[in-house]
Amino acid sequence: MQASRLRMAALLLATVIVACSPPRAQSPLASPENAIRAARLAQNAAIAARNADSVAAFWIEDVSVTAGLGFIVRGRESYKSAFGKDAPMLYSRLPDKIQVSRKWPLAWEEGVWTGTASTGQPAPGLGGRYSAQWVNQNGRWQIRSELFVALDCSGSACDFPLRLK
Repeated sequence: MQASRLRMAALLLATVIVACSPPRAQSPLASPENAIRAARLAQNAAIAARNADSVAAFWIEDVSVTAGLGFIVRGRESYKSAFGKDAPMLYSRLPDKIQVSRKWPLAWEEGVWTGTASTGQPAPGLGGRYSAQWVNQNGRWQIRSELFVALDCSGSACDFPLRLK
């Protein structure tokens, strides 16, 4: 039990360090797929650490997002603000496919997302599928748009309203 707690504390410390570090240009030796996976992992760490500035650093200025229940957000500052308003939830994205264009500095990511209570409680919870468009600007992959679709819920999250407008 004690060893498990120490491992968890070490993981949390590493997550906070990664999340608080400013994003750097990806290594030219890294494949685009690996660079995008690493960027997504770092953004997940920033989300877990509740570091909104680091979370937002992975989006281009005019990012466009459709949230899991239909809420549409445009612009980095608006998206950053939406994260603050959704404080009871912690989100994670787990990519299962990344495809990079051979012609343009663009990539497609798709995977599974989850939202869980930040208090460590088992509920509320949301989850579903997502896709993202990444663009490489100045040697750095950033998110241009994201689409999340809620497919599962638990607890009070099942009462969250669908946004059609």
